[in-house]
Amino acid sequence: MKEEINWKNKLEEISLKKTGDKLEENMSNMKEGRDGLISIIVPMYRAAEYIEETIACVEKQTYTDWELILVDDCGPDESLPVAARCRENSANREKIRIVRNERNLGAAETRNHGVAEARGRYIAYLDADDLWLPTKLEEELLFLRQKEAAFVFTSYEFGDANAKGTGHMVHVPQKLDFRHALSRTVIFTSTVMFDTWKLDKSLLHMPDMASEDTALWWSILKTGITAYGMDRVLTIYRRPAQSLSSNKGKAVQRLWNLLLEVAGCSRFTAVFYLIGWAFHATMRRVWFRKISGKVDS
Repeated sequence: MKEEINWKNKLEEISLKKTGDKLEENMSNMKEGRDGLISIIVPMYRAAEYIEETIACVEKQTYTDWELILVDDCGPDESLPVAARCRENSANREKIRIVRNERNLGAAETRNHGVAEARGRYIAYLDADDLWLPTKLEEELLFLRQKEAAFVFTSYEFGDANAKGTGHMVHVPQKLDFRHALSRTVIFTSTVMFDTWKLDKSLLHMPDMASEDTALWWSILKTGITAYGMDRVLTIYRRPAQSLSSNKGKAVQRLWNLLLEVAGCSRFTAVFYLIGWAFHATMRRVWFRKISGKVDS
């Protein structure tokens, strides 16, 4: 059985040298400044337990031209005071902004609020309980520029509640267009990056519906934009044990609604894409069992 990775320690230990001299050489020629500013949008709701670690993983980024926008969605816990304390104690406090919704709006509108506040050319989403490896922004921005892309995403690994690697890595295709995206829900929110000089910022408006992130990707791809996948695991998707037995029936229902309402498919075509989705999901589970002997939920 594959040894579990403690991503907390890995986040501390990894360095730019891990990515090779070529990355360092290329990035030395990448101009930082307002044009290179990456706005990182983090929605906060019941995030008090993890938000300090998430802020820390941003502060450890090897690419330093970023702003962190923490959007509080009026949750019942201590997310706001914890985030405020982290900002106050941070050497990067001028790069961290905390904004608050007037009332609880949900994940989609909270991210939309963050995008409206963003000052950077580039937009990246990070959920409040996920973690980035230190070279995530640097490697992904280099990849985006090399591809001259508007929309990129990366591979990721599932972690448990303690950010310990499970060995379950989701590898992504080299590129994804609208048609192929309908049968592959492979883009994970905390891995994406957008160039708003190539993609109008208004296209980043997330609809207020179930699976709002997938709805956004499809809406963007439907305009003819292609998303490019970088097969590097740079994000840890923290997935506590209680969420591992997700309801497959609800997932199918959400996908069905997306196919009809967002993609505009006929019912016959929607069935075709549902079969494709089930096939890819099954192949991922078979692959995971094969390499690790674990059960993929």
